[in-house]
Amino acid sequence: MTRYLALDAFRGITIALMILVNTPGTWAHVYAPLLHANWHGVTPTDLVFPFFLFIIGSAMFFSFKKSNFSASPIQFLRILRRGFIMFFIGFMLNVIPFDTPMEEWRIMGVLQRIGIAYVIAASFVMLLSRRGIFIVSIVILLAYWGMLLSVGEAGLTIEGNIVRQFDLAILGANHMYSMHGISFEPEGVLSTMPAVVNMLLGFELTRYLTTIKNKSSSVSKLGIIGCLGVGLAILWSFILPINKSLWTSSYVIYTTGVACLLLAFFIWLIDVKGQEKLASPLLVYGTNPLFVYILSFLFVTVYLNVSVGNSSLYRWLYEQFKLIAEPTLASFLFALTHVVLFWVISLLLYQRRIFIKI
Repeated sequence: MTRYLALDAFRGITIALMILVNTPGTWAHVYAPLLHANWHGVTPTDLVFPFFLFIIGSAMFFSFKKSNFSASPIQFLRILRRGFIMFFIGFMLNVIPFDTPMEEWRIMGVLQRIGIAYVIAASFVMLLSRRGIFIVSIVILLAYWGMLLSVGEAGLTIEGNIVRQFDLAILGANHMYSMHGISFEPEGVLSTMPAVVNMLLGFELTRYLTTIKNKSSSVSKLGIIGCLGVGLAILWSFILPINKSLWTSSYVIYTTGVACLLLAFFIWLIDVKGQEKLASPLLVYGTNPLFVYILSFLFVTVYLNVSVGNSSLYRWLYEQFKLIAEPTLASFLFALTHVVLFWVISLLLYQRRIFIKI
């Protein structure tokens, strides 16, 4: 089995980007590429979450290969336990420090979606053949496309889409995210199904890569797959727009295609050209991805709930950056500083061989 350091670098850059886009000094001043698309369309920020799902699918391959993908009651219990832990941690991050009434607690979120998608994707991986996984992925994407269009022209609007109607019925408006002044859950229950495909494709592409002995060949093959994916998604977008909030099927194919292209670049740089030193910071960042993401979220929670004078610590820290830069650059430098901070934490854990699995 061929091992690629590029996969670790890809994981690292995904975590770094996730912290960068989630931790601006203020949301009022953010460079456009570091914001999500308003509705239809895609920005660099819209690539981060599906990349995260892709790398979890990739890690799933190496994890389950140790047991030869054997399906057993114990294995399924482990899968359920891990999914529940991720969901529970995500939910707790939503409600800490418990200053919001229980009837307004947001139920879903990033980790909650990851937890649900992991349980479903891992179960498919354990039960289905490679062909079965691809068939299930295609069925999910086509069925989801059909569901979005089943409510007519309103199916692709923020008010009338079936994703919102489903979440309103299951979660309730008070337990959903507020987007553009409307109760809409971008990490909703129904829209988690196509997100499962991002994870499954990460799994299968990793399985495919490990069978290619010539790493130069893997660059070209992955590049072709990536270009085909992006091209297909762009063509599909004329009928079904690329939309992160709805997590449309075209969005799944587009983001997977871009992931393949970025991964191909890292394979060429690190595994073919041997430029490990250039990528070493990313390799460090990718060693404790979920833990670092959770820790970054906790830092922000603390910042927002510690008072400094008449403002929060978060606001006060941002104001210090404004002393040396205009508001948007200061907001970016604030986020970049936290990328460096959490890299240092990752480095300390890495040097001590501490790997925290969630």
